[in-house]
Amino acid sequence: MNGPVMNGPTMNGAAPGEAYLAVELTGAGRHPAAWRLPDAAPGELFTAGYWTGLAQLADGAGLDFLVIPDSFAPPAEGPGAEATVRGRLDAVAIAARVAPVTRSIGLVPAATVTHTEPFHLSKAIATLDFVSLGRAGWQPSVSRTQAEADLFGRRDAAPAEVLWREVGEAVEVVVRLWDSWEDDAVIRDVSTGRYVDRDKLHYIDFTGEFFSVKGPSITPRSPQARPPVVLHLNEGVPDGADEPGVLAVAGRWADVVRLSAADLGAAAEARTRVRAAVAAAGRDPDGVPVLLDVGTLLAPTADEAARTADRLDGWAEAAGVPAGDLSGSVSWVGAAEQLAGLIGDAVHGVAADGVTLIPWALPSGLRLVADELVPLLRERGLRPAAARGGGLRERFGLSRPANYFTEAQV
Repeated sequence: MNGPVMNGPTMNGAAPGEAYLAVELTGAGRHPAAWRLPDAAPGELFTAGYWTGLAQLADGAGLDFLVIPDSFAPPAEGPGAEATVRGRLDAVAIAARVAPVTRSIGLVPAATVTHTEPFHLSKAIATLDFVSLGRAGWQPSVSRTQAEADLFGRRDAAPAEVLWREVGEAVEVVVRLWDSWEDDAVIRDVSTGRYVDRDKLHYIDFTGEFFSVKGPSITPRSPQARPPVVLHLNEGVPDGADEPGVLAVAGRWADVVRLSAADLGAAAEARTRVRAAVAAAGRDPDGVPVLLDVGTLLAPTADEAARTADRLDGWAEAAGVPAGDLSGSVSWVGAAEQLAGLIGDAVHGVAADGVTLIPWALPSGLRLVADELVPLLRERGLRPAAARGGGLRERFGLSRPANYFTEAQV
């Protein structure tokens, strides 16, 4: 199986000169002290209302998709641990909760491959695709540390190249499971009493280095058939695009790539490597958009943004909490107008096909994206006048993929 197979012409996608625009939603924001800001809502972080409010704000702004990160990493210990938000909700469950109250935005939860069975992942993401009426995606994630491995007690932490081989194999298993039901397998023939055509369900009979899965899935083929795989070439690792094995996985399986880079020049070089990996896998590089991560702390003015950043860093320093490199990538502290210029430079300078914004503070950072940044991008021709309709695949010009098992029989 050599990556996603496409049938028919592509649809929609960004017009020439437009930027894809996504946002990552992390608790009170990426900055560890963000929960202390006056407009934060620390008492609501574990409520459905908090997450539905954020999702509806992003949806109303016409963003292409939102990412909900996840991790098996246990809460930090040591000095300053009591000053940070501890605990997290399950990303796939959050996405399923916000799906019925949003209209067009793509929903891309992170779901960790390491220590997790691909059968469960395939069912969870396919279910999200049904619940969202075709707006689901999946960001495969890895667990690197021994502390995470100890939570499960089944095996020790593995080197990066092993983890990424496992990711590639897990994605292949998930895709085959998604295809294990043909589109018309459910027939609901009342006269004969046949609900399903058994001949249109397929064992995947997969045996690899990490997994042995017979299948088929217990979930029918979902509205998009294969929800887009969004691969994040960062995962907290410097120069993550060059981590052993990750480019091979991106080349073969990614529908969208998220990329972290220190500046636009580094982003352009990394994007070139991603495109080369896609081409080496026999796929069209123009069909795999690359989005640059941009950490953001927005305010009505640059001075106000700088004061807020100083305040957050001061709180973190006093508590002994390292603020660190908050996005692992390009960051912007300032007003929306200058951020719009940065996004334009990234797209027009072929550093990226769009951006994934990572607000340092929520919900304020997302509100300014919706109220100030998006209108500026529309004025400059960097965003469409209205949100694109259809499913998440359509937003990226991806047609419905052929079924692996049907194609194999031709």
